[in-house]
Amino acid sequence: MSQDTVSKDRVLIFDTTLRDGEQCPGATMTFEEKLEIADFLDAMGVDIIEAGFPIASDGDFEAVTAIAKRVRRASVAGLARAGAKDIDRAGEAVRHGVIPRIHTFISTSPVHMKHKLQKEPDAVLQLVIDSVTRARNLVPNVEWSAEDGTRTEMDFLCRCVEAAIKAGANTINIPDTVGYTTPDEYRALFETVRNRVPNSDKAIFSVHCHNDLGMAVANSIAGVMGGARQIECTINGIGERAGNAALEEIVMALKTRGDVFPFETGIESTMLNRASKLVSAATSFPVQYNKAIVGRNAFAHESGIHQDGMLKNTQTYEIMTPESVGVSKTSLVMGKHSGRNAFRDKLKGLGYEVSDNQLEDAFVRFKALADRKKHIYDEDIEALIDENLATAEDRVKVVALTVIAGTMGPQSATLTLDIEGQHRTVQATGNGPVDATFNAIHQLIPHEAKLELYQVHAVTEGTDAQAEVSVRLAGGDGRLVTGRAADPDTLVSSAKAYIVALNKLTHARGAARGAVRVHSTH
Repeated sequence: MSQDTVSKDRVLIFDTTLRDGEQCPGATMTFEEKLEIADFLDAMGVDIIEAGFPIASDGDFEAVTAIAKRVRRASVAGLARAGAKDIDRAGEAVRHGVIPRIHTFISTSPVHMKHKLQKEPDAVLQLVIDSVTRARNLVPNVEWSAEDGTRTEMDFLCRCVEAAIKAGANTINIPDTVGYTTPDEYRALFETVRNRVPNSDKAIFSVHCHNDLGMAVANSIAGVMGGARQIECTINGIGERAGNAALEEIVMALKTRGDVFPFETGIESTMLNRASKLVSAATSFPVQYNKAIVGRNAFAHESGIHQDGMLKNTQTYEIMTPESVGVSKTSLVMGKHSGRNAFRDKLKGLGYEVSDNQLEDAFVRFKALADRKKHIYDEDIEALIDENLATAEDRVKVVALTVIAGTMGPQSATLTLDIEGQHRTVQATGNGPVDATFNAIHQLIPHEAKLELYQVHAVTEGTDAQAEVSVRLAGGDGRLVTGRAADPDTLVSSAKAYIVALNKLTHARGAARGAVRVHSTH
């Protein structure tokens, strides 16, 4: 029997990029970035978008509310602990959605119950019942999660699952919160729970895996083989510690190996590469070159033997086509003589839908880049657009930078910043041109942030390639933020990246005022 004639079960994709993904240190997103990503996830075919943790802060609540109001196809979920305030806040945030969902959780493992909750099992079981009941009274779609489920005693886990379903939970998530399990164990866990819980047929079971041992994707698929029909994942696998299961890897694993995995998703795979770049730009987290599916080298072949095979037949070394995930071959058709219509068509081909005002602004910056750079690659345009999307609302922007460098130090930098509409200029020296530039920024914007990462790589080939710089700053309160920028001048790119990070740090500090600090890795 051919692969096409095999009946395939539908697996729901639950994307938690905006909630669990944003908890990745330094990956904080702005309100506008969250809305843009939510729109893209909805268009891509994600079934459930976990938009945030409404009780965590006013900013999170506002973002979840706005996403629930604008998303027209996907279910929008808000995360909540087992307390009444959490659940009510989540219910208020998601109630405007077409399919509102409250996702409530509580720890069920012995180590969590003893040291985190400091509660006895019976008290935890009662909280499961009370929380799910309260959530079900607010919305018709309730998901319950057993935090640290893979380290929970089986008898107690089954009691909790049965009680949650009886109380009204439509979806049961058994997460591998600490990334500890293995594929065989995780598959067996779902098979056991579904066999032992008498009302298990009344709920959809879900997997949520962390990547601490590098098995998040394998474990997720194993859970589906064990009976789960929802996978919780993030774009680029971002998340706390080593991250979550990567959505793009799961989707393409199921699609490429349908002969082994008789499942299908509703994801439009040709949008995966664009989704990766959108999230990478919003979070300022670069995607590793050898990242499966969406990494820069995912479809690159350098070995002579591999290249020879590819020239004869692409199937010799490619198990999927670049086009299937939205990767097109780099083109050189754009230049300083290109017009607005050609530029708009190029943006559309790259997956960007922009307003007339955004097009005009992007076109002006494209022309400026074309005057400085002989060849404009697709990657150049993507870097230009993504940077603008990420910095459109920033209160501080780089206006001008002049650096004097060379063997005869000290090096100096003269920097002009636009700070909330006012131009301010300063000159500073340093141990090298980058140090001088950052010292100038510090003079104009005094701060206590510590530089934890400074990284440079070229967007494309050639000596005139844009330099993409990533800067990670640690705030005085321990908060991490990452800024990223691209420019043909490495020092200008460095200044822009540092300013992006500072803007994020300022924004994060403002958003955190009055917030309840809540984090969950389940």
